[in-house]
Amino acid sequence: MCAVRREPRSSASSSAITIWHNPKCATSRKVLALIRAKGIEPKVVEYLKNPPGTAEIRAVLKEMGIGPRELLRRRGTPYDNLDLINPKWTDSELVAAMATHPMLIERPVVRTRRGTRLCRPPDRLKDVL
Repeated sequence: MCAVRREPRSSASSSAITIWHNPKCATSRKVLALIRAKGIEPKVVEYLKNPPGTAEIRAVLKEMGIGPRELLRRRGTPYDNLDLINPKWTDSELVAAMATHPMLIERPVVRTRRGTRLCRPPDRLKDVL
């Protein structure tokens, strides 16, 4: 008989959880700490340094079931200067603006096998862990 060595199964591997993170944001830091407190080391994407492209932003929006306006961050961004409150902007144009100016993306976004959430407030994380 041959013994088979099995690796312990974790509830989520690091490749299974990704966080779009801004280390300067207290909420983002808190969500990252909550993930790590569960014994999970997520893939951390500092999206201001490595911004997602339009296809990835569209994928996240689809996974969350929301429109681009619901992912737009206003405070501390070029939102007002770009007049993004104006309803003339199409969803595609808003996604393009987020890809060009990643600071327009609200944070933190957490993607897991159980779903994708904008974890603001941080207690939304429990829905996807």
